Amino acid sequence: AARLDALIAQVEDVRRRLPAVEGQATAALQHIGIVRFNPFADTGGQQSFVVALLDARQSGLVISSLHSRQGTRVYMKQVTEGRSETQLSEEESAALRQAGVAT
Repeated sequence: AARLDALIAQVEDVRRRLPAVEGQATAALQHIGIVRFNPFADTGGQQSFVVALLDARQSGLVISSLHSRQGTRVYMKQVTEGRSETQLSEEESAALRQAGVAT
């Protein structure tokens, strides 16, 4: 009987904590897409890339890194529910599709 009471107490503890854990899980990164590409004719090796990092609501960001002989530029665009207010490049859209977003 004591073991059963202990088990019931453990189940109740888990039941109380479950809503908080579920809330945290929806905000965690769940969808990731990575696309490598070569945006400039004078460089090789596909050293430029786009990374899409999204939560369960398909919200997050897209980070683009464009590498050239003169330097590297990094850009970030916000994504809310699978959409960006800023126009996305072909590679950024591809990273979102890879992350499971229909663009």
